[in-house]
Amino acid sequence: MTDKNSIIRLTAAETAAKIAAGELTAVEVTEAHLARIEAVDEKVHAFLHVDRDGALAQARAVDEKRARGEKLGPLAGVPLALKDIFTTEGVPTTVGSKILEGWIPPYDATLTKRLKAADVVILGKTNMDEFAMGSSTENSAYGPTGNPWDLTRIPGGSGGGSSAALASYQAPLAIGTDTGGSIRQPAAVTGTVGVKPTYGAVSRYGMVAFSSSLDQGGPCARTVLDAALLHEVIAGHDPLDSTSIDAPVPPVVEAARNGSVEGMRVGVVKQFRGEGYQAGVIQRFDESVELLKELGAEIVELDCPSFDLALSAYYLIAPSECSSNLARFDGLRYGLRTGDDGSHSAEEVTSLTREAGFGAEVKRRIMLGTYALSSGYYDAYYGSAQKVRTLITRDFEKAFEQVDVIVSPTTPTTAFPIGERADDPMAMYLADLCTIPTNLAGNAAMSLPCGLAPEDNLPVGLQIIAPALKDDRLYKVGAAVEAAFVEKWGHPLLEEAPSL
Repeated sequence: MTDKNSIIRLTAAETAAKIAAGELTAVEVTEAHLARIEAVDEKVHAFLHVDRDGALAQARAVDEKRARGEKLGPLAGVPLALKDIFTTEGVPTTVGSKILEGWIPPYDATLTKRLKAADVVILGKTNMDEFAMGSSTENSAYGPTGNPWDLTRIPGGSGGGSSAALASYQAPLAIGTDTGGSIRQPAAVTGTVGVKPTYGAVSRYGMVAFSSSLDQGGPCARTVLDAALLHEVIAGHDPLDSTSIDAPVPPVVEAARNGSVEGMRVGVVKQFRGEGYQAGVIQRFDESVELLKELGAEIVELDCPSFDLALSAYYLIAPSECSSNLARFDGLRYGLRTGDDGSHSAEEVTSLTREAGFGAEVKRRIMLGTYALSSGYYDAYYGSAQKVRTLITRDFEKAFEQVDVIVSPTTPTTAFPIGERADDPMAMYLADLCTIPTNLAGNAAMSLPCGLAPEDNLPVGLQIIAPALKDDRLYKVGAAVEAAFVEKWGHPLLEEAPSL
């Protein structure tokens, strides 16, 4: 097969199989995706940097391995779009911010190393909300990304570049990070699959920190199996990351290949619906619950009262940690430096650099976090938020005594128009209403497509939540739902692909 349009529509698993069998070369596959990027990314703006030479060099190395008869890994030669929050040696890493514009890291993040070791071809770095702070990718210092379903709408955030690259067929795989929903929410609004692994399951070494107790890298793809294959590549213990879990990676690929919900107990939380939820989102979610019943699952109603406090707790904990983590961007060690003309003190250079380098949302969160941590307010705000976090964790523990997994809508609404919530931070924050509790507890969660909302014909996401270290349950349930959905209604992305 040499038709570029056919190549870019293959799944990652299909692509890897064809490369291993010699039906396609890795170079052919990479060139097809680079051509697609050149053709459509001016409109979508999924990428901040395309590493054409580096990608082709990686692809040639895969073809040389195959020519020598070496065994290729499950994703060898498959292209990937990497969120611009992971350091990549010799390739710009900006985190969507002017304060790191042009910075070339001298080392690879552990996740980047694992991708290269698995012979995954990294096409380039994707656009994102600055320092991963946002739900729409409008906070990028380099301009917003469009949703391939409707370029006037947001592709989610903070990982909107990665989700848009998948939905526009610029890459079959992508990497995102999830602090409060930034993998799952973009997946939901673009009709793709996104997974937040158990906290600590994927190394954070070399991932630019926003909120260290919440940040988690994870796989993004167009199918559940593709996400599982990528999950297996990037997960595992890393001694360089003190928060990394020293435990075996759950059998996620096996689970994705043997999807079933027969006999499983599936929880539905009453707090994940109500005011603010779009009618079409609730309709598709209710249909998904009925589908799970048809597949043999037992549905259990759950009451998790502390979930109503999750948004408030998150927006104290995350900014507090951000105010600490971003203190390193002082204009003195690396990145942007403003005002260093001999007439300003070191403190003035730092102040001028931060004023020029940080965007409005980043400044807002730094100030909020600094206030919450300040003398006299620490116990009232940050301390109280941590107590709420404990209550949320306990609610999850009680829930998982009754059920194997929990399901909910991933987001309360479909993709909203670019600019609609730009001047209303609270409205923007509500996009993460269903996803934040999982980050606070450290559990695993997935979003996968469950149809299109009848009001606007835009994708709706189904969220599946599993206990910590039980990531394989996500793939077992997700694969069963995906197969049943495709059989019943057709895949919303693969069969009704948006046109660019």
